[in-house]
Order: sequence, then structure tokens, then C-alpha cells
Amino acid sequence: MRLKHLRSGPARAGFIFSWVFGLAALAGLGGCDSESSKAKSGAADSALVEAAAPRAPARPAQVELVWPVPNRAYFEGAGFEAFVQATESGLIESGLFGSTRSGGRQFHEGLDLFPIKRDARGEAADDVFAALAGVVRHVSARAGASSYGRYVVLEHPGESPPVYTLYSHLADIDPSVREGDQVPAGARLGLMGRSAGGYTIPKERAHLHFEIGVRVTDRFQAWYEGRKFGSRNEHGLYNGMNLMGLDPLDFFGRHKAGGLRALDEVFRETPAAVKLRIANAGEPDYVLRYPSLVKRLAGLRGGWEIEFSATGVPLRWREISLGEFAGWRPGEVRLLEVDQGLLNANRGRELLRTVKGRQVPGRDLRTVLEQLFDKKG
Repeated sequence: MRLKHLRSGPARAGFIFSWVFGLAALAGLGGCDSESSKAKSGAADSALVEAAAPRAPARPAQVELVWPVPNRAYFEGAGFEAFVQATESGLIESGLFGSTRSGGRQFHEGLDLFPIKRDARGEAADDVFAALAGVVRHVSARAGASSYGRYVVLEHPGESPPVYTLYSHLADIDPSVREGDQVPAGARLGLMGRSAGGYTIPKERAHLHFEIGVRVTDRFQAWYEGRKFGSRNEHGLYNGMNLMGLDPLDFFGRHKAGGLRALDEVFRETPAAVKLRIANAGEPDYVLRYPSLVKRLAGLRGGWEIEFSATGVPLRWREISLGEFAGWRPGEVRLLEVDQGLLNANRGRELLRTVKGRQVPGRDLRTVLEQLFDKKG
């Protein structure tokens, strides 16, 4: 669906948030005209032609992406019902990524995968594996400390962009998994389970909740404290409020088809639901951590143009010159393009809302902008 283009004039599209944000050398040939000399000359000419012919660039290697559980149904072409764990609603889509719950009003950040083995007590008995080679960044071993239950977060510095992956509701975490350690793709991280904080997952719905995504800010703690949530942040930068996922099946789908050469492909091809500009010349740590998502400018930067997915992930960034922000107020945000169809299909995330007949950033988009541009709320 094509994006709807909005007028850029301040009366229609502007609104302000004061809080924001050479070839090799040839061998010498003899001057004789003997048959031997001609043969040597012919061979040399042939070598020259071969050296001069352009060669196709080597095709990049496929990303080493590992399905995080033993069930291979997805790669065998089976339907979602063969590997996705539904909620108590029984609707298979409720275990998928996106606005898939409560009639589309509730957002689910990842993919829920059910076990294919159970122990004598009926508990899940499937191992959970690292989807990519990476570094262990966070281990939350206390089940009640998060709605994720026991969970592990890996970061993948060898990938572009260096995404995180998250594995939650674990029954236990492998004792060899320690923060700061490097792990190969396919390493065992723990045992699938049903741990959770603040609610109970029955044993028949034990599953792995799996995410692939980005970390919004390295200054999360300041933002968190500014919001005055009334509870301590026990998870540092790897609090779920600072992690934003894309659909894991977008990555695995390309991998399954043999076409995933870099994770950037998913970020490039995910459609934008909202494109905006912000008159803030600051440089969020997000663009430093994910440089492949950014188009840089030769001149003096006056702000940014950012494209967001329908669930609020900052997909693509472009520096905008200072001159293009003449007449803008500091921190001013203007919508450029909106894909209303994408927004309507993702009602579990409020990126835009309508105020006095015009669209402005909604709750979830405001939160992301606050975090990106180092505001405390």
C-alpha cells in the first residue's frame, strides 16, 4: 500500500513537541617468430584476456540463523498450527507477532513456539537455542522479576545491524550462560517453560517467547526514572520497554528461501507506516549503534527524517541539512507520509491519534521519540 503524502506546510502537517527531541604486469615476450615463441605468446595473450575480464563479485554468505527450538515444522512447510502456541483464546494468530490479541487491540512483540517433548509431569522438555552467534547481554534468572519470567537477551555484534534476540518463559537457564560470554549460533541457552511474573502460564501452554529487534536507547535509565513508574528497573538496558522487535518470521522467511545475506534486508524491506521529520540536530546513540540504517549528509545537520514500522520500530534514518529546517521551532515534528492501512491493521500500537481534525504522534510514537532523543518524559 502506498504511503499517503501529507502537505509539509506548518498549518497542515506541522506540530510541536517542546519535549523532543591495474592489471598485473605482463611477462616479457621474446622477439623470435618460432612456433615455440608463438605458442608462448598465445598463452600469454590468453592469460591477459582472462585477467582483464570482469569477474562477478562474490555472493555474500547466508546469515547463520538457527531456529531456536527443536520443532522443524516451519522449515518443512507446515502451517502455523504445527509450531505456534496460541493464548487461551485458542486462536493461532494470537501467538504470532503484531496486533494479534484481543481482537487486534493488544500487541504481541514476538513469536510463541510450543514444545514437541514433555517430561513425565507434562512439563515442556524442549531445549532452547541461540538463533545467532552473539554475546550474552542479560540473564534474568528470577521468574517473578518480569512478565518475561526467566529470560536471556543476546546481542549480535557480528550482524548488520547488530540486533538483539530474546528468549523468555524459560523453565531454567543453562548454567554456562553468563553475561558477557560469547556463544555460537545453536548454543543451548536453557529449557523451554512457562515462567512469568504477575500471571500464570498453565503447563499445556508452555512455550518459548522469541524476539528479534533493536535496543532503543543507551540512556534508558534516565528516561525510566523521569517517568516515575514507582518500581525499580531490574533489567537495565534490557528492560522490555527498551527493546523493540520486528516479526521473527520476516527474518526466517528470507533465510528459508535462501535469500538472507544481511539482516539489513528486513529493515530495508519492512514498509513504513509513518515518515516524519524532527528539528533536533542531536545524534541519538541508536544511529551510532545501527549505522547501516542511516543515510548521512555531507553538510551541517539540522535534524532527522525517520521512517517507522507500523509497530513503531525506527527502520530508516536520513540526516537533513540545517537549511531545510529554516522556520522550524526547536524540537518541532512534522508528519510527511502516513500509511493508514498499516496503522489500521496494527491497532495494538498507537503511533498516531487525531486531535482537532489532524494527526499527531500517539502514545507509543511519543514514547519512542522521547527515548531516542534523550528526554525524561
